[in-house]
Amino acid sequence: MEAVLFDMFGVIARVQSPQARGVLERTAGADPDRFWEAYWSRRAPYDRGDVTGPAYWRGVCAQLGIVSDDRLTAQLLAADLASWSEIDQRSVDLLGRLADRGVVLGLLSNIPEELAARYEATQPWLRRFAVLGLSCRIGSAKPEPAAYEWCVRELGLPAEEILFVDDRVENVRAARELGLQGHVFTSHDALMAVLEEALP
Repeated sequence: MEAVLFDMFGVIARVQSPQARGVLERTAGADPDRFWEAYWSRRAPYDRGDVTGPAYWRGVCAQLGIVSDDRLTAQLLAADLASWSEIDQRSVDLLGRLADRGVVLGLLSNIPEELAARYEATQPWLRRFAVLGLSCRIGSAKPEPAAYEWCVRELGLPAEEILFVDDRVENVRAARELGLQGHVFTSHDALMAVLEEALP
């Protein structure tokens, strides 16, 4: 194995906490179940960069029957960005150790443009990645095959020499179907065991 292709959220950055989810629900003023249904049903085009953040949130509000204005849209966008901004420092430290060993690092993340720009402005460890496969910039999102194919091309390595690490089973399955090695992230200890066995 010559490269590790990491997912961002759920591996390097933390998923939304209950507190952050509550802030979004209260800001929208909607029933939580209906809110999250609208949130996720409209998310893929936003992650792919097909729509902007304000347009995404206007669509969510319209689906919920909420009258939105610029102020509410801005509040929802800010709360959403904050909800995805907590880093797992153990994972960031692992990136440094792998880079120091000469392992090629890639990132493949379903991430909208506003959040990508926030990470680029605040997280210097992103520079450790040789390839940044950000869905909003490459026009495809996991588990779409094109997202993995883009990263393999940019890494310039055979697919079988790349280990893809993601916390979602369906995303790892899609990577394996294209010939990449795959690991479903459940803990740092489990990932370290796989890396120690796979790395030269």
